[in-house]
Amino acid sequence: MLGLFIAQVLNGLLDGTYYLLIALGLSLIFSLGGIINLAHGAFFAIGAYLAILITPVTGFFGALILVPLIVAGLGMVTERTLFTRFYRIDPLYSLLLTFGLAMVIEQGLRWIFGASPQSYNMPDILRGQVFFGDFIYSRYRIFLIAVAVLAVAGLWVLLNRTAFGRIVRAGVQNPEIVGSLGISLRPYLSVVAGIAIGLAGLAGVLLSPIYTIHPAMGAEIITLAFVVVVIGGLGSFWGVIIAAVLVGLTKGVLVAVGLSSWSTAAIYLLMFVVLLLRPRGLLGERILRFE
Repeated sequence: MLGLFIAQVLNGLLDGTYYLLIALGLSLIFSLGGIINLAHGAFFAIGAYLAILITPVTGFFGALILVPLIVAGLGMVTERTLFTRFYRIDPLYSLLLTFGLAMVIEQGLRWIFGASPQSYNMPDILRGQVFFGDFIYSRYRIFLIAVAVLAVAGLWVLLNRTAFGRIVRAGVQNPEIVGSLGISLRPYLSVVAGIAIGLAGLAGVLLSPIYTIHPAMGAEIITLAFVVVVIGGLGSFWGVIIAAVLVGLTKGVLVAVGLSSWSTAAIYLLMFVVLLLRPRGLLGERILRFE
């Protein structure tokens, strides 16, 4: 029974990891550009469908590298052609834009691939179980968590240990001062959008073997990803990470004790309590230009 309980908690944390990959991207795009990207989940779906197309040519590990890069390229094109027009106006307009973009992508996927759910074969090398004494857990799920942790760690290093990251963080707080120093944020906005949307593509590849692939899969995940951003706090890297862990633990523990029907409701209740006590989220930063 203890092993089953731990497995369910780990499955909840697994859910938290892919919420995290998507939520970090959402937080980055909104913090720097003020864009509420409701299409983020649609890029997650694009990543899953691209994995189906590319894997027969490159294999799973080739797709794991190529698909996020392709989706990141799509994100940069989207930023240059669409997002750039909405940086200096009310964020509600960007919400309408990205909602429409999400619908277009979803219908496009339905038109190209059909409405029927599709499956993706797990690579043979990652099949099977790993034994830790009496505890058994899926080898692929361990791999998924490890890749997500490496991706998040890499993003942290980029944002906190490089000149690029220092400019991005300064641009989040006060883009006018950055501009007065002669630094244009436009290329940084494009790269940030590419990285953020590329993370969604990475999540799409990683989840393909254990998630039913269908055109509306992005709409199913985007709401909970926004919940993670709200709980963690706008502009807070560690806040989003803590929120993803809390959401995953909440879901996993409730499933483990037989209350799976309450797991989603509990996540929204957690968000309500956090907003009641800390309207900015757990570690939300004060962003002057949004006040």
